[in-house]
Amino acid sequence: MKTSLDAATLDDVERRLAAHDEVLSSAYPGDDGTRQPVHTVYVPAHQYAVGLAEAWGVRARESLSAQGTDALLDAVGVRADLRDAVAAQVTAKLAAEPIEDLRIDLEDGYGAHPDPDEDAVTVAAATALRTELDEGRATPFVGIRFKCFEKPTRARGLRTLDLFLSTLATSGDLPDGLVVTLPKVTAVEQVEAMVAVCERIERATGLRAGRLRFEVQVETPQSILDAAGTATVARMIHAGGGRVTGLHYGTYDYSASLGIAAAYQSMEHPAADLAKEVMQLAAAGTGVRLSDGSTNVLPVGDAAQVRAAWANHGRLVRRSLERGYYQGWDLHPAQLPSRFAATYAFYRDGFAPAAERLHDYVNRVEGAVLDEPATAKALAWYLKRGLDCGALSAQEIGERAGLQPEELTAMVARPAV
Repeated sequence: MKTSLDAATLDDVERRLAAHDEVLSSAYPGDDGTRQPVHTVYVPAHQYAVGLAEAWGVRARESLSAQGTDALLDAVGVRADLRDAVAAQVTAKLAAEPIEDLRIDLEDGYGAHPDPDEDAVTVAAATALRTELDEGRATPFVGIRFKCFEKPTRARGLRTLDLFLSTLATSGDLPDGLVVTLPKVTAVEQVEAMVAVCERIERATGLRAGRLRFEVQVETPQSILDAAGTATVARMIHAGGGRVTGLHYGTYDYSASLGIAAAYQSMEHPAADLAKEVMQLAAAGTGVRLSDGSTNVLPVGDAAQVRAAWANHGRLVRRSLERGYYQGWDLHPAQLPSRFAATYAFYRDGFAPAAERLHDYVNRVEGAVLDEPATAKALAWYLKRGLDCGALSAQEIGERAGLQPEELTAMVARPAV
């Protein structure tokens, strides 16, 4: 066969692209395939105590019992053929694992208190968490949100972080699911400062280098767009040196910062969608996970109010899932039924076609849909996320897709080529 390019040309191309190859490998490693929680529950630190997750589960089940499972399924809009399965799964979830990710809040949810009081609450929270860890009662993911790095609260936030981690680390290694939240980030320099703080705490407590990682809360306009017109959030991810694990959208702080009237502040406001689209672009390929924010419309009051709030929450959860945001915030025990009902319905709705498409792709079966490798990876992710949260079982995935959990993980944790 006749060709036109000689070896010198090919070597030249390799030389030109070597640096870019390194950037792609280090800055865009892809996701590691581990579990991502479907929600984060925020609890003021002074309210946190051993057994809090179980207590929230009890309150969630009481809310569900008071209204009835049918009322929940109606509000969330679960398909008739899925109602029995979703109802059983929600009931089981609220009993076994009502909270997947718990954030002990020492920022907005806790407020400003005298230093001795916040010190005491911080140490008490770390001690209670260590007890739950030792007893096997801790939620799969857990951590704190401390005060932000803006000048008025910087010193207090750092002291709280130091107290919490130092107290927790002296009683044993840190939990695998530990999450530290850096709120109200406005500049790349704050992320760089957080990296330096993590390094120093690791050295002081004997933790291995790189052990401490953190999520960035996107709650300010400056975190989306800086004065030079660049997407700050993209630079923040890479300034984290591999320590940034997630980007969490803050519905109300962000909306208020733009001057949006309180009545119109929402997860589905066009300004919110723009911010989250930028976040999604910035995080793509980096392995950094995304979380949507919360709704402050709580399922409390009379039956009509509870059901209306469930319908609103379920719709927003579904909306986030459809847009590729697989995690969100919950603020009240009565939001847990609608969170899980909407999430389980989302995965069960699309299970059969997704499983069949993935089966046909893996087994090279010709059909009506010609899927690309990247789409096959997305199908595997869909099934794996459904498995991780309890919406789908390994048995039914094996029967319909012909794949075991470890095979799904292998598909999502490697680049689609």
